[in-house]
Amino acid sequence: RTCHEKRRTARVYVIIRDGTHNIKLLLLAYFKAPQKGFAAFKKMPPRMKVFILASLPSSLVNFRGALILSLLDAGHQVEVAAPGLTKDKGSAQWLNARGVICHDIKLSRTGLNPLSDLWSLILLSRLLRAQKPDIFLGYTIKPVIWGLFAARLAHVPKRIALMTGLGYAFTGQHRGKRGLIQWVARRLYSKALQFADLAFFQNPDDQADFSRLGLLPVTCESMVLQGSGVDLATFTPAPFPNDKIRFLMIARLLGDKGLREYATAAQQLSHRNPMVEFHLIGGTDCNPDSVPLAEIQSWQAAGFIHWDGAVQDVRPAIAAAHVYVLPSYREGMPRSVLEAMAMGRPIITTFAPGCRETIVDGESGFLIPIRNSKALIQAMQRFIDSPDLIPTFGAKARLRAIEIFDVHAINHAMLSALGLARERKAQDPDQ
Repeated sequence: RTCHEKRRTARVYVIIRDGTHNIKLLLLAYFKAPQKGFAAFKKMPPRMKVFILASLPSSLVNFRGALILSLLDAGHQVEVAAPGLTKDKGSAQWLNARGVICHDIKLSRTGLNPLSDLWSLILLSRLLRAQKPDIFLGYTIKPVIWGLFAARLAHVPKRIALMTGLGYAFTGQHRGKRGLIQWVARRLYSKALQFADLAFFQNPDDQADFSRLGLLPVTCESMVLQGSGVDLATFTPAPFPNDKIRFLMIARLLGDKGLREYATAAQQLSHRNPMVEFHLIGGTDCNPDSVPLAEIQSWQAAGFIHWDGAVQDVRPAIAAAHVYVLPSYREGMPRSVLEAMAMGRPIITTFAPGCRETIVDGESGFLIPIRNSKALIQAMQRFIDSPDLIPTFGAKARLRAIEIFDVHAINHAMLSALGLARERKAQDPDQ
């Protein structure tokens, strides 16, 4: 082909993947900017193979789905692994339909057996050697720790840690079983992060704690993101119900989520406010901090908690609620709070790391101290006594979600840090 007015000949090199996908991508880049000629191709990042390791199959779609799509849209190949992934038909089908290669791995999310974890490390390093990815990315504690060790053994060129929250190993009392787990986890983090090129954190407190504890080596760069973000086109504002005021909490059934404080507040407020309901969504968990199922059922039997178990889609529950509540002791950046904000719901959460960054106190919700059911009751009562605050705070919560927590902006920042991003055009999600 001749290059426009000049009669020079340019050679076009095309990599074919999945039919004509990459051909379309390259020609689109050229014809959208003909005045730049093939110089536009030089700005496109090289095609990379990215391997993502998770501890829960559904999280690959629910929490990393937008990131995976961003990688695919940028022309990269994505492989994922999680224990029991092929048995999770919904997640596996979603991933396979988009050309993502899925692997089942042996990895116990909460188990404490060192021999089992060592065997998982061996199997994972073999898998990485066979697949030869350019970039490894692990998130949550075991995929970060054992994934970084395995990626180093497999000579993966770039190794990334995504710290989505410090969880059980960094909260609660530093004694007994939890104290031992904290001691082991911190030392494993310290060793594993020596093999990381970059660590993403979801709030500045987690980054500061890792630095203060000496867990971040000088060889590992770190960057703070605004959580995992929220898809503003999927979680859209919903009208408020016209009947009873409903409070909603969505969380795994763990004590560290503030579940018992929520139950205490619900029990006391339901007695003096019969036109108020308290709903809970979330499944049981094998975490050592798990609240016994019998305790949850006793709250439900007493009538002050409406527990609906785990659900696939939380949007109907958020739409049916007036105020979202998460009295957690510590988070990375609570996704459920961001989803409720995006749907225009005011928030009650804590001053804990990861939670206090989500809202503006007294503007889009209320912040309360952790482990303080009395403060939670007072915050809930303010919405009960002044229901006109609910739509006002909810509108400001939605605006804050747009300004700060857009998942596409956050994923673009991640890909830019990794040298994988393409140019992104900003869009107004409410247009």
